[in-house]
Amino acid sequence: MLVAHCVYSGDGNWEFWAEDADLQATLPAQRGRLRTRGPGLHPFAVSTEHLGAALGAAPGAGDDQAGWSVLALPAQHHRPTPSADLGTGPEPDRLAAFLVPTLRMDATAALRLLPGLAPIGGATVRFAAALARAAAHLVGSGLVTPALTWDDESEYWFADWRAASSLQVAAVRIPLLAAMPPAMRCWLYDEQVALAPAEAVFDAALDSMVDALATEVVSGLGTALLPEPRGRVTRQSQAAERVLTALTSTDNVIDAEQLHPYEANRLSQDLDTWRAGGRSRAGGLVRTCLRLVAPGDAEPDGPAGPGEAADRADAAGDGDGTGIWRLELLLQSHEDPSLIAGADEVWRLDGNALLFAEAGLDPQAALLAGLGRAAQHYPPLARVLRQAAPVGMAMDGEDALIFLRRHAAALTAAGLGVLLPAWWSGPRPRLGLRLSAQTPPQPGIVAKDSQLGLDSLVEYAWQVALGDEVLTEQELAALAEAKSPLVRVRGQWVEVDQARLAAGLRQLGRSGRRQMTAREVLRAGLLGEGAETGLPMIGVAATGWLGELLAGGPAGSFQALPTPDGFGARLRPYQERGLGWLSFMDALGSGAVLADDMGLGKTIQVLALLERERQQAPGLGPTLLVCPMSLVANWQREAAKFAPKLAVHVHHGAERLTGEQFRDAVAGVDLVLTTYSLALRDQQELAEVGWRRVVVDEAQAIKNAAAKQSRAIRALPAPRRIALTGTPVENRLADLHSIMEFASPGLLGSAESFKRRFAVPIERDGDEQAAARLRRVTGAFMLRRVKTDPNIISDLPDKIEMTVACNLTREQASLYQAVLDDMMRQVERADGIDRRGLILATLTKLKQVCNHPAQLLKDGSRMAGRSGKVARVEEICEEVLAAGEKALLFTQFAEFGGMLSGHLAEVFGQPVPFLHGGVDRKTRDGMVAAFQGEGGPGLFVLSLKAGGVGLNLTAANHVIHVDRWWNPAVENQATDRAFRIGQRRDVQVRKLMCAGTLEERIDAVLEQKKALAEATVGNGEAWLTELSTDALRDLVALTRDAVVE
Repeated sequence: MLVAHCVYSGDGNWEFWAEDADLQATLPAQRGRLRTRGPGLHPFAVSTEHLGAALGAAPGAGDDQAGWSVLALPAQHHRPTPSADLGTGPEPDRLAAFLVPTLRMDATAALRLLPGLAPIGGATVRFAAALARAAAHLVGSGLVTPALTWDDESEYWFADWRAASSLQVAAVRIPLLAAMPPAMRCWLYDEQVALAPAEAVFDAALDSMVDALATEVVSGLGTALLPEPRGRVTRQSQAAERVLTALTSTDNVIDAEQLHPYEANRLSQDLDTWRAGGRSRAGGLVRTCLRLVAPGDAEPDGPAGPGEAADRADAAGDGDGTGIWRLELLLQSHEDPSLIAGADEVWRLDGNALLFAEAGLDPQAALLAGLGRAAQHYPPLARVLRQAAPVGMAMDGEDALIFLRRHAAALTAAGLGVLLPAWWSGPRPRLGLRLSAQTPPQPGIVAKDSQLGLDSLVEYAWQVALGDEVLTEQELAALAEAKSPLVRVRGQWVEVDQARLAAGLRQLGRSGRRQMTAREVLRAGLLGEGAETGLPMIGVAATGWLGELLAGGPAGSFQALPTPDGFGARLRPYQERGLGWLSFMDALGSGAVLADDMGLGKTIQVLALLERERQQAPGLGPTLLVCPMSLVANWQREAAKFAPKLAVHVHHGAERLTGEQFRDAVAGVDLVLTTYSLALRDQQELAEVGWRRVVVDEAQAIKNAAAKQSRAIRALPAPRRIALTGTPVENRLADLHSIMEFASPGLLGSAESFKRRFAVPIERDGDEQAAARLRRVTGAFMLRRVKTDPNIISDLPDKIEMTVACNLTREQASLYQAVLDDMMRQVERADGIDRRGLILATLTKLKQVCNHPAQLLKDGSRMAGRSGKVARVEEICEEVLAAGEKALLFTQFAEFGGMLSGHLAEVFGQPVPFLHGGVDRKTRDGMVAAFQGEGGPGLFVLSLKAGGVGLNLTAANHVIHVDRWWNPAVENQATDRAFRIGQRRDVQVRKLMCAGTLEERIDAVLEQKKALAEATVGNGEAWLTELSTDALRDLVALTRDAVVE
């Protein structure tokens, strides 16, 4: 039995050694006292060869240097006693020096080694692992500072990273220091046999790990951390450059000749001061804070300071903006920002200021030091500095607005605390124009009245409002006379631009009651368009069905419609509501986007709409339905099954009708089916027909608005349009705009205005308010239901999704790194299309390596035991089959699908079918039927493209995505082969990815795209080719946690 130990040697290195229980058991009993001069050999410490062999399987082994160290260890009669981890032994009666074989390594190698030592690690190894976790926490939290120290012996400067001086670091340090085993201090610093000082050993050991981890984080940045040089190069800037270069590389040694002595010493002292907590003793624990108080607001800190009482009395009750604003001085704890002392408390040394003083701080010095720094960023504070005991300053409303707009953020960035009124920091009501529209009163539902619609005229008038509240004439007059840009109205502070307010009042005076179409009102309300004034358009108030559309959906303006008579299936309740909504939008003359999840029956709802029209008003004209070629037959079959009386014409194939024959053929039918490619090719032919409506299925096919196919579809003449899609946002919000532009042209504005209003704020900035506005805009014209909503379909079970991390084998890791190195060598020299092609080809190779080496090598070699991912697939499949259940396995690589199906068939002794693009329809149908039937195969491998749509595979309740596609919508479509109507069990979805590789980064990108799609209602790999070489390296780099063995 081996027990591994470690000790920090004090020179930046860690030393590992081990005891062997077998050696200890063979020692002869000692009689009498052992006389020795100098340190003796440790009798049951293992040799460095034995130790190296024991550590050989652990990451980091090999980055070491074998040698001997003198350690002060517990002993009895000068013989070492075994450690507690090795078992019981004689009680030690002294410390004695022993020569111990050790492996010496730097902190970087030790950090790699420690996790692998857990099975044989003793108390010191366990403590070192805890210390490593603490160091990682400090580095990750930014609680580290640089240092520059001079070594007299070597006559070199050393630049390194150390734990900062702060209460947060102290909270980590104190309990760990108390838990440090004495054996961590056994390295002998001199001839005296004694344990080294605990705090010195602890701090040096912690700083060694902090330095290794921080250097890894900032490695290679070097002088990029410095601002752009201006003017001539100075000795000071040269010193900073050399120190930063050392801090961001593994070589932290700086030759004395490279630094000017004066600049080096000054920089060293500045860094020491920074680490100690700033210019004042309190700088590391507290900071000066500025709080802006509006006139009449409550004072949270109690009594006023000298000279403030009169100002506060004047401030209360003012509503025209002429009151006095106060900028108060405070002292705030860094660790607990809610712990605040007012300036008056600081000068009296009572309240919270007394708490700071009792903690050993100087609150008065800290307040003044911070005030001096604040005055550098907000010059008006300079006059406050001249006061004997400053507590703050007064200002008017104009100065307060300048402070809020220009200076508050700069003070915060400088490290000062800034507390602003809640109304400024949170959502603020805006002053602007509101359009008030009134639709004619109507009984019943809109969908029954064909005279009403988006082109009907409604009366409107303009109003000036604060948020949702319309202002009275008296309030508007008071605003117009205000002498400050900040005015209190109805208890709320409002920023007023007098020029814009005057323009708004002129608009109000001109307007009276006028008329515009309901469509124009919608555009004004949803996009804020229509006000010809400087005041912003902040809303539209409308009554009836128009008001409900503006609210984000026609919830009360339509009713569910029953299943049409003779229809081949009974609609579910949510499908009846969908039918009612489609009919309602049809009556309005508006386009519609039915964006139900895949599997919820968009096809059947549209067929029900057509059948209802056929029964109630035959001869209205044909509906043109455009879909992918693979779905034409499906629509034809579904129409024959559910609405057999619909007259259907298929416009497809080389024998399709043209000219007058085509027009005559479609004139008397209800539904015409064609494909996207033919909609472009036969654009002129189709444009000569008077379509009642155009429907596009899988509408994501027109997500690229500039594509010829998309333009051709939008150009088809029809008064009504319906877009069907389960993924209204696949990658970018531009997808949604293109689909909406087909359904309701112009509703979302131009592509450029949509990008400015919605796409950039949401995609780049994560703007929740913009996302909410977009949901409201699209909610009126898009109906989206998801299968996970129990109100939609109660009998569909839950879907349980999980990401399963796999590790690479050493063979995979070696191949991965070789592919990566080859690309990085070439990408530096390539540019343009050659560079993009090289990157895309390499990404494919890296994914193949993550699947299995044989996929990349294409050598037909064995599958077993060479891939961590395949091994995980075997484990999952074994569990699935043992439970008598079935699984679908999706891969984007057809060649790997064949390899995987053959391997799994061999492993489990049963056939594993593989569906790919080369399988003919008859064979494919046979595969599906066999899998769906009792006693059929338990596993089914499918290529993502061939098996991702158009299949019903509810016999499976497990879905395994063996490799990841860049588009989450494509993955979800594949998952929905099992998670759809007819499924009676929970569906478990496992998405496999190799940790520490490109696949892990893909997983993160997919989650971001998924969040984008859900926030508003997920482009491929091309963007990767535009990355810089460094960014590309970071994306595809192999990290240390990738390998399984």
